[in-house]
Amino acid sequence: MRFLLRPGWIALTLAVAGFAFGCYYLLAPWQFHRSDERDGENAALVRAVSTAAVPRGELVPRGAEPDADAAWRQVIVTGTYQGGEVLARLRSVDGSAASEVLTPFRTTDGETLLVDRGYVRPAGTVLPPIAPPPGGVVTLVAYQRPDESPTDRAPIDQAGYRQFYAIDAAQIGPALGLPVSPGYLQLLPDQPGTVTAVPLPPPDPNPSYSYAWQWLIFGVMAIGGWFYFVRLEYRTRKDEPPDDATGPTPEPGPRTTADVLADRYGR
Repeated sequence: MRFLLRPGWIALTLAVAGFAFGCYYLLAPWQFHRSDERDGENAALVRAVSTAAVPRGELVPRGAEPDADAAWRQVIVTGTYQGGEVLARLRSVDGSAASEVLTPFRTTDGETLLVDRGYVRPAGTVLPPIAPPPGGVVTLVAYQRPDESPTDRAPIDQAGYRQFYAIDAAQIGPALGLPVSPGYLQLLPDQPGTVTAVPLPPPDPNPSYSYAWQWLIFGVMAIGGWFYFVRLEYRTRKDEPPDDATGPTPEPGPRTTADVLADRYGR
């Protein structure tokens, strides 16, 4: 088995060990984690359509970040729309480009929230007219959403609106000069101020669980392949004659007249 100490075999062994380690301790656990996340998202979507709306204060304390149990729950808020409309750009709704309309909303108890009133479809940098929100006190039913992951891309001013790359209250609030609470509300259809309601995403088929098991199988196959080639190399070397067992091939002796006649006429 000394052939395993050759550079080629050392490199192969290290490559197989590294790949198997990545499969078992990095890739498969990551996919299992993604599977749990997607199961949680699917469960939240089921709750969104099967649970009755409740006052937002019962789910999310004033000024607090919405937790996972509050995500996608239908909530009720009462208050007035404020000035300072902004857009979330580079969105995709039903497979087409869109911009989502975000308007600050001040509740009757003095909390300021971001409300996603729906989306419009831009034509390049040109936006269609966006209807203003209604004035006065209104009551809204919306899905509670957590903030999106912040981005380091700075907002831009285009088509008469400040446009952001993520719906993040911590970034949008200071730009509006308002103390916006974490999270935002996504309006249901036919609510006061709705432009075109953003539809609920379809449940994720969640292939991550299968992918995790595939990575585990790939790790087993890599190790099994290494053992196969080691065994093949070992058997090949075992069947070879030792170096000292081989010698020079003996030279044939001189041919006699009887040999020549036998070759020509037969013996």
